[in-house]
Amino acid sequence: KSSSGGRKKLTDFNKFMQTEVARLKEQDPDMPHKERFKLVIDNWNKQKEK
Repeated sequence: KSSSGGRKKLTDFNKFMQTEVARLKEQDPDMPHKERFKLVIDNWNKQKEK
């Protein structure tokens, strides 16, 4: 939380994680959470290289 008691502003990485994890969860609900996060981080790193 920020000093004013509200939520911290989401970073680009946080926003990317939220949308990608949700997308992968919808695409493959049986995928383990750990594997899903690994894929999202790989996608983030590939996107950042561009």
